[in-house]
Amino acid sequence: MKVVCSQAELNAALQLVSRAVATRPTHPVLANVLLTADAGTGRVSLTGFDLNLGIQTSLAAEVESSGAITLPARLLGEIVNRLSSDSPITLATEESGEQIQLNSLSGSYQMRGMPADDYPELPMVESGRTLKLQASVLVEALKGTLFASSGDEAKQLLTGVHLQFRQQALEAAATDGHRLAVLEVDNVLQDQDEPSASSDSDEEGFAVTLPARSLREVERMMAGWRSGEPVSLFCDRGQVVFLAADQMVTSRTLEGTYPNYRQLIPDGFTRSLGLDRRALIASLERIAVLADQHNNVVKFSTEPDKGIVQISADAQDVGSGSESLPANLSGEALQIAFNVRYLLDGLKAMAVDRVVLHCNAPTTPAVLKPEDVADGFTYLVMPVQIRS
Repeated sequence: MKVVCSQAELNAALQLVSRAVATRPTHPVLANVLLTADAGTGRVSLTGFDLNLGIQTSLAAEVESSGAITLPARLLGEIVNRLSSDSPITLATEESGEQIQLNSLSGSYQMRGMPADDYPELPMVESGRTLKLQASVLVEALKGTLFASSGDEAKQLLTGVHLQFRQQALEAAATDGHRLAVLEVDNVLQDQDEPSASSDSDEEGFAVTLPARSLREVERMMAGWRSGEPVSLFCDRGQVVFLAADQMVTSRTLEGTYPNYRQLIPDGFTRSLGLDRRALIASLERIAVLADQHNNVVKFSTEPDKGIVQISADAQDVGSGSESLPANLSGEALQIAFNVRYLLDGLKAMAVDRVVLHCNAPTTPAVLKPEDVADGFTYLVMPVQIRS
């Protein structure tokens, strides 16, 4: 194998696929990236795969001879990153095929690799379901929910985001047991022409739960997607593939029945607090300086006759603080406390001017929503019990 390519393009491709390389590999080859050169297409393909998440991308190159090799991802990435961007990079394997020579104007390096045949194949979905998705709408759905997924591997199913497709709409939901983010977006599906996406299956809908780690990579890939072309999603037998031009993300699905999160959202509320979102974020970030010193708890006290909300934090043996914000209040006076980090995560996921916090009692779930009812975002957060 012998190829000549741009340092900047190779570096960007390595940074991308390295995110799917195992940090604690169960087999030495999983610490490597697979590099495949094809003289027929004039492209070099790079693949990272830890058996759960796979990322593949390709770049244009002068391919003098085809071939494939796996190389240590971290070592190769750090060398290429430090080479001059003014100089093209030449990669050539020796006859044995297990060592590569890397040349640039900066100097030359040799690196020992492993045979490409030892590298596990990315799961390809041959049949099953195919959907074509609008990239921008998919990014919106992921941005609004990913942050609420659990980081606790013991709650395997909650470490993912539940995606439910029905006709042209997508409902994305994530929960960690303390808060729940649900976002409904329309027109995520482009007109389908594959028989697997028939109108019958559209009526029934289709749901899948995917690991948050995989979806963060999909979001990254989609956020840089400049084309108006749709992104293809293939799903079959526990595997999902997202395909966009020369980039691909593959992921296993999370097996099991996702909790019926809709039943957690109260049917109605007796109290509501309408607030300016940016002013609320600014106030909470200031109060959080104190709240972080103790238990992250901030307390909301409403004063309906004055039309204000007092936001306070008391960090024992350190200090306390409070701020007041004007609010549109309905219902009786209320004292309710929350984890400030949960509130800030939800507020930052919204792109609106005003929000409404709906509550019933100090110990029942509260729901934060945009004031504009047409917005499909719902954020449920459990209050913290206030000890008097």
